[in-house]
Amino acid sequence: MAGLDEIAGTGRDAHRGGYSRHLWQAADLELRAWFIERAERIGLAVETDRNGNIWAWWGEPGADAVVTGSHLDSVPGGGAFDGPLGVVSSLDAIARLQASGFVPSRACAILVFAEEEGSRFGIACLGSRLMTGALHADRARALVDPDGITLADAAAHAGLDPASLGTDRQSLERIGLFVELHVEQGRGLIDLGEPVAVASSILAHGRWRLTVTGQGNHAGATLMADRRDPMVAAARAVLAVQDTAAARPGTRATVGRMNIVPGGTNVIPSSVQAWLDARAETDEETRALLGEITAAVEAVVAENGCSVSVVEESWADAVHFDPELRDRFSAVLGDVPSLATGAGHDSGVLAASVPSAMLFVRNPTGISHSPEEFASADDCVAGVEALEKLLRTLL
Repeated sequence: MAGLDEIAGTGRDAHRGGYSRHLWQAADLELRAWFIERAERIGLAVETDRNGNIWAWWGEPGADAVVTGSHLDSVPGGGAFDGPLGVVSSLDAIARLQASGFVPSRACAILVFAEEEGSRFGIACLGSRLMTGALHADRARALVDPDGITLADAAAHAGLDPASLGTDRQSLERIGLFVELHVEQGRGLIDLGEPVAVASSILAHGRWRLTVTGQGNHAGATLMADRRDPMVAAARAVLAVQDTAAARPGTRATVGRMNIVPGGTNVIPSSVQAWLDARAETDEETRALLGEITAAVEAVVAENGCSVSVVEESWADAVHFDPELRDRFSAVLGDVPSLATGAGHDSGVLAASVPSAMLFVRNPTGISHSPEEFASADDCVAGVEALEKLLRTLL
């Protein structure tokens, strides 16, 4: 797709591979400027809301709007399709409608959300959570990135007013319906042999910060028997996370990030922070999984003479997309399949406030949040055509 080609050089990560595009940092700002230019090129009017989400309106802004879009940020070392495919597809679908002479009868916009991945400030779907009030503004302003920069300071540097962050009823109430196109983050469409599907649900999921505390000491002068090493305890805790989730079919638990203090080669750490991501089909199953993980982690940490605290950083209930809307979309697209997903999305946050839906485009590798993420040109076109067809029926 031409749009993806245009941004292929932005945010490449030479160390991790793939892309690192994080909120209001250089790559993200470049992508935002690119989107604004692309949207204005096809005659859309662009505005940025109080939370840093970008709106591009086709015609006059108004209530009961049909809104589509996704996000432009990435996980560290992520793929080229997660997020940008939905943004580019939205631009292309509207351009195709314009070229056909179609005139919408209701307001329409493309919406690009801020910080969907949570890679800079730790909370996924930050822009949509702030808009809907799912995240309190005071908590958001106090969030700190790995460089010690608060969200409030980063917002101010990006030209936003930190005092204005938070629930945005005016913007939310303009959305009559939201549909997000996204590359599939799994193997569902591979197994079904289909290029496109509609979403049925999103698993419940949350993120927790585990802080394992021990005794910092000298690596050469401290006998093995005299150590309270939180790195060893944390390593065993990670294995406990793996074993606990593996014993509960259908659940998922991951430790994908750690911070070691003080981080010297010849120093026994004094503390280790590890971030846990846990997911299951229902809220109750996810909370039960967390309870079992916490008990297992506390036990192995205590065996190593250390202590651990578990602090929740974010939580999202299981989402069941409107079945009537899902079935309507499936019928319009020719009875395409319906799939559940274990990945969180802004559409899932919006679903509690406005009718929301998703389209998935096949990922032939079945891999996401990785440079191996992919979608073929033909399947990308199929996604644009499906989105165009939906917009034509909705507008």
